[in-house]
Amino acid sequence: MTKTGRTIVIGDVHGCADELDALLKECTVESGDDVVLVGDLVAKGPASRDVLARVRAEGFRSVRGNHDAHVLRWKAAHDAGEVEPRLSPTHAELAQSLDERDWALLRSLPLYLRLPEHQALVVHAGLVPHVPLEQQQPVLLMNLRSIRPDGTGSKKPDDGMLWGALWTGPELVLFGHHASAGLQVYPHAIGLDTGCVYGGKLSACILPERKIVSVPARRAYAPITRESAT
Repeated sequence: MTKTGRTIVIGDVHGCADELDALLKECTVESGDDVVLVGDLVAKGPASRDVLARVRAEGFRSVRGNHDAHVLRWKAAHDAGEVEPRLSPTHAELAQSLDERDWALLRSLPLYLRLPEHQALVVHAGLVPHVPLEQQQPVLLMNLRSIRPDGTGSKKPDDGMLWGALWTGPELVLFGHHASAGLQVYPHAIGLDTGCVYGGKLSACILPERKIVSVPARRAYAPITRESAT
């Protein structure tokens, strides 16, 4: 096959393996395409291990999401013989089911990825404007939603303006995490969490043209609430 040189950035999968396969088909992924995921590969959906297996087999790249981090914290405490952080029943079931290959993949996920050929970055939740990338707080890279009036970042959606609306670049940032906001398209930021696991869609942005491609969820796998739509 002729290499196309495209980069396909995919929103929060949350264990929705069937929808991931459908989206890859809809994007006509070919040899030479670079597939990058915005994190939250696992949890809430029905087939987290299938998603991890697909990422491994195809050599896809991903950043670390907050739900990936939740189960990693549990694993670290478990292996150290320490008190394990409390997990929801579904997250606990997931953590017990993962094998060492799965844990190795989750541990390998960076907090951000650079796409220099597109002058772009991929991060799970967002970036605080005017803070150098290396000085961004890891917790906000995985949980940011809004910017307070004083310029600090918040996990909450209503502490100020959505961070993407304030991001002036020069890099394009592709992110997920904020399902309740839906598709977010700004001049220098594109939010791709369109709530697949809640019965919405799984979405991708194809670079360099910034084309948005989506497929519908087969069903709702988890209830969406103000707290859970992250």
